[in-house]
Amino acid sequence: MKQYKPITPGTRGRISIEYKKFLTVDKPEKGLLNPLKKRGGRNRQGRITTRHQGGGHKQMYRLVDFKREKINIPAIVKTIEYDPNRSAFINLVVYKDGEKRYILAPQDLKVGDEIITAENAPIKTGNRLPLKNIPVGTFVHDIELIPGHGGKIVHSAGSSTQVIAQEGNYTHLVMPSSEIRMVLNNCMATIGALSNPEYIFTNLAKAGRMRWLGVRPRVRGSAMNPCDHPHGGGEGRAPIGLRKGPKTPWGKQAFGVKTRKKKKYSDKLIIQKRKKKHRK
Repeated sequence: MKQYKPITPGTRGRISIEYKKFLTVDKPEKGLLNPLKKRGGRNRQGRITTRHQGGGHKQMYRLVDFKREKINIPAIVKTIEYDPNRSAFINLVVYKDGEKRYILAPQDLKVGDEIITAENAPIKTGNRLPLKNIPVGTFVHDIELIPGHGGKIVHSAGSSTQVIAQEGNYTHLVMPSSEIRMVLNNCMATIGALSNPEYIFTNLAKAGRMRWLGVRPRVRGSAMNPCDHPHGGGEGRAPIGLRKGPKTPWGKQAFGVKTRKKKKYSDKLIIQKRKKKHRK
């Protein structure tokens, strides 16, 4: 991590990652890029469905291979690269048949290392194999939920999941949220934890850096008018004046209300729900 001297207001308190220590190239592989159009949080009808999105730096999407379906073909890691669309780094790998692909970069995987996707691949960082062949206690990431559909969970920087049991057709995993759930043991997973674990310690230090990331300003509800927000109105700095606590702009309870569907299809796969974080 790099801490900046407060020589300007924008560097006061700024903490960023020293990318030069980890990345090996500056420019991505042209054949694995796609244009990425900005939508500003709008749906197909042009209506804003996610607030506070808009602007941001122009980006190209890196075509990351989440399926890794090239079975029993070894690949060599060529580069470690930055991806503006995710918090973890990505690796450019070249397979023995000459094909190039991007994958999520695990920790401790270096340029020149060999990886493989196979039914009985060695338990080594970067290798991908079915959960049923992964020993208990191993940390994995990029896990499938349906066999053959590609990795769907555990994609963010520094995250990983631990295999804690093998029972019947299911593998028990401890998720980063502390939830314990079952996943079919013929689903694929990659060995190791993801790269860039220091990402959580970054401090942008100024609002302009958030605008570069496409995050627009948020206005407090108490600063609005009553017609715009349940917290609005009043003379001066008035309390929200609600007996049941804070509400969303649409009048629903904001804190302490369960939003998960009561009969969600995946409830039967959850052994232990995540621990609640109590507000102080």
